[in-house]
Amino acid sequence: MNINSLINERACVFDGAMGTYYTSLYGGEAGACEGANLSHPERIQKIHEEYIRAGAKAIRTNTFNTWQSAGGETSMEQLVRAGWENAMAAVKEAGSEVFVFADIGPAPGYDTEEILAHYQEIVRLFLDCGAAYFLFETLSDFCGIAETARLIRAEKPDAFIMVSFGIQPDGFSRDGMHYRSLLKKAEESGLIDAVGLNCVSGALHMAELVREAGERKLPFGVMPNAGYPIVRGNRTYFESDPYYFAEQINDMADLGASIFGGCCGTTPQYIRAVSSELGLKRKSKPIVYTGRSGQTKKHSDADDRPRTENRFFEKLEAGKKVIAVELDSPRNSETDRFMHGAAQIKAAGADALTIADCPIARARMDSSILACKVRRELGIDVLPHMTCRDRNINATKALLLGVHAENIRNVLVITGDPVPSAERDEVRSVYQFQSVKFASYIQGLNEEVFDDPLRVFGALNLNAVNFDAEIRKSLRKEEAGVCGFLTQPVLTERAFENLKQAREVLHGYILGGIIPIVSERNARFMEHEVSGINVSDRLIKLYEGKDREESEALAYEVSCQIAFRIGEFTDGFYLMTPFSRTELMSRIIRTISEY
Repeated sequence: MNINSLINERACVFDGAMGTYYTSLYGGEAGACEGANLSHPERIQKIHEEYIRAGAKAIRTNTFNTWQSAGGETSMEQLVRAGWENAMAAVKEAGSEVFVFADIGPAPGYDTEEILAHYQEIVRLFLDCGAAYFLFETLSDFCGIAETARLIRAEKPDAFIMVSFGIQPDGFSRDGMHYRSLLKKAEESGLIDAVGLNCVSGALHMAELVREAGERKLPFGVMPNAGYPIVRGNRTYFESDPYYFAEQINDMADLGASIFGGCCGTTPQYIRAVSSELGLKRKSKPIVYTGRSGQTKKHSDADDRPRTENRFFEKLEAGKKVIAVELDSPRNSETDRFMHGAAQIKAAGADALTIADCPIARARMDSSILACKVRRELGIDVLPHMTCRDRNINATKALLLGVHAENIRNVLVITGDPVPSAERDEVRSVYQFQSVKFASYIQGLNEEVFDDPLRVFGALNLNAVNFDAEIRKSLRKEEAGVCGFLTQPVLTERAFENLKQAREVLHGYILGGIIPIVSERNARFMEHEVSGINVSDRLIKLYEGKDREESEALAYEVSCQIAFRIGEFTDGFYLMTPFSRTELMSRIIRTISEY
């Protein structure tokens, strides 16, 4: 039997869930079921056999999350080999011709190199076992997959490689990437044999995603969850009906899918229902794109809608220098003083107001809500900062939809300062994103939801100890959709040299950071206690012995000098207001506007 023939001629049915089914059978002793490959191989083999008898023509090894189970006296090699042997033994016992897929879940890791190393380790172990079929499933991005597929092809040119993405009903993965973009990356790599969706969504919502997927170049697989879980007494249950599930699978077959199975909550009963529903059904037609369904932006009158004026970005595009000024939001609910300062800054000639998002992880008035008020009442373009620290993907999307509706069209995405250690018992960080993934998520919204795009800016730390690594990260941000950078202040010669390097390497707009130093104490505090800011000894000495009036005069002079020096290497200036001194900022703005 050839798997391509099976896919092309009739429905290829996979098995259902391993982890949730194992837990339902063996309760509290289950743990991470991958460990049962060694501790209870007979249980794993029995589950494989049940799925084969239910009609599965392809089964997955019990190795989805071996990284979690490996450790101590249990090695990855032991778990992978046992998982492979249990699946092969089940196929032999069942006496059926069934494909055994090496099942690989998302690799752990904080960067591409670490993730790729994990993928390549497990792939080599499977290749040593003799695996020829590979399924990378429940992926939220494509990181490391192309390189790993290339390794498989080098060792086994005729291997069959399928990738499947875990997608929420709104079309985005947990890392904020839209599924059409992910499918496109997989198909265009030239290394993948089949693509698909699995987990996260139930059958009905997955059918809607398939309907909206557009025409596909490769065979398409669907493995939904058995509906959505409920929790009773610390146990998770799925209450979907197997026959309803099978009907939705049949609908997806009519939309062009040709590989079918189940994920969390499904059991052999579900696979039996799917096999019965599909029978020897041939593919009826390819997936056809049907247009907007409420989450996508593609509709007939999209190009006719008026766009919100974005004077700040349009000025950048025209090659003119811009001035963005940061003003801290209030610590309480009073906005009069803030709005008065913002009006002063606008009158002085600033092109945009930027508002930090709870800097140093201390609560202030929400930057995005305040940005909406400023945009609505003062008419100046606003660039609110948005951190990854305090919001999960749902809260992030809700906020982005809101600011877009309020005609905000520029945002600065940053990972965000960590919560101070003394407060971590009371305040929990989220960090579901980091800045690169956050930018990519907004880019997905621009492509799929917003008719009028949000322009995404990022931070650039000119004072980074390893500036080459900072540049590499910034290049990844540009790939993710960042169009420009706001830098940390240039207060040392090293920061100036790093700015010149950034100008040579980066493609996006650069707004050079300037923060007026208003006293010797202020300078020493920034040098020794503010992460990401360095102040030269020469500058600190300039402030020695000076009173407030003299220091402010010096702050004005030094800030203007810095602006004129860095102007050659920037597309504008990012001014940070110290201690709400908006009159000082207005003087600086008026002077450097003449640049």
